[in-house]
Amino acid sequence: MKAAVEMMDGRAETAEGKAKAGGMRIQMRFAAIWIALAALLAVGGIIVPRSLLPGNMLAVMPLAAFLAIAAMGQSLVLMTRGIDLSIPAIVTLSSTLLLGVSGGSDASLVSAIVVALLAAAAIGLINGILVGLLQLNALIVTLAVGAILSGVTLWYRQGLPAESGVPPMLADWGGTRLAGVNVSVWATVILVAALTVVLRKTIVGRRFSAVGANPRAAHVAGISLPTYQIAAFVVAGLLYGVAGILLSAFIRNPTLDVGNAYLLAPIAAAVLGGTAMSGGIGSMIAVAGAALFLTHLGQMLKMMGIATAFQLIVQGVAIALGMGLSQLNIGSFANAWDWLRRRRS
Repeated sequence: MKAAVEMMDGRAETAEGKAKAGGMRIQMRFAAIWIALAALLAVGGIIVPRSLLPGNMLAVMPLAAFLAIAAMGQSLVLMTRGIDLSIPAIVTLSSTLLLGVSGGSDASLVSAIVVALLAAAAIGLINGILVGLLQLNALIVTLAVGAILSGVTLWYRQGLPAESGVPPMLADWGGTRLAGVNVSVWATVILVAALTVVLRKTIVGRRFSAVGANPRAAHVAGISLPTYQIAAFVVAGLLYGVAGILLSAFIRNPTLDVGNAYLLAPIAAAVLGGTAMSGGIGSMIAVAGAALFLTHLGQMLKMMGIATAFQLIVQGVAIALGMGLSQLNIGSFANAWDWLRRRRS
């Protein structure tokens, strides 16, 4: 009887240890990017001290904000075990619709923003239906949808003046600073906070994570997998639309190249931020930190005068190191520490 009790206690301790290890591994996934960012800032302060000047940091933050918004959308899709390669096309389409519907007039600004966001959400819905409902390959679907959108956007843009700009009111707003920081950064902070609360504090958020972490168990529990997969693409589409509008307001005269930078960078930011490509795990705060890391790294390399080819190499190495750091098996150290503590007692 005593042996049975000891065996049960041992199993309970093992289960508890595994739970702690799993929790610590997840936390390490999210903490890794902040460690990497701190290291990057320290190295930048030594190699390129001017990269840490307040003016340069404030100039980088809006660019990081745009990437963070797109990366959060990509993270939502990755958390449902999908992937989205239509981001550049949706960002460009949103920007182009903003120019076309508004005609550069403040009187049509609100309607232009609504149309741009609805179009972005509609594209997300199409992606979601094809992937979540029809079970088509997400990579192929979003790549094809992106190609179609690029053609439609090019056709639509040909009917607009070559030097089309956003309405003056939006341009003024895009250059506004609050407490010395561009308003786009504050808008991103609000989005990060809102998505974090929804994912961590609501039933919908917990079910969303469950769908990606274990689809079979979620299905047995009565959770509709296609519904959450479609919702992920729709919300992601909205985020891409928001990024397109904020980016257009910031640069004032967006071109058809406005979304080109957002094909692989959002995936890199999402993965560096600890989002699991196997689904279920993600932190919007860590993703925002990863966006800041990648943006500052790119800016620092430009200041050093490094050629574009070497910039890509350095960025690739940084991404690989970041992913490796996020995968450190901290849980094994936790288990070893618990074992030693029990032995001493």
